[in-house]
Amino acid sequence: MCYLIAKNIDEEGCVAFRTTHGKHLSTFKKSLIEKVGYDKIQLVTISRPSAYGEYEPYRFVESEAEFAYAVEHM
Repeated sequence: MCYLIAKNIDEEGCVAFRTTHGKHLSTFKKSLIEKVGYDKIQLVTISRPSAYGEYEPYRFVESEAEFAYAVEHM
């Protein structure tokens, strides 16, 4: 288990999605980067949110579709 985090570098907080490591996560992350680029959005995979206070507050989403929508509208 891990969390995929999306952070707009100009704003406080982030969006987090609980997922698992593997090829699917890598493919999903690459597709998001193709859509939003690297300029303002940081995509990071972390093990547990409590260890990464710099991304707080976390807004947890329940699905990949919800995460993708949030990232595309940051």
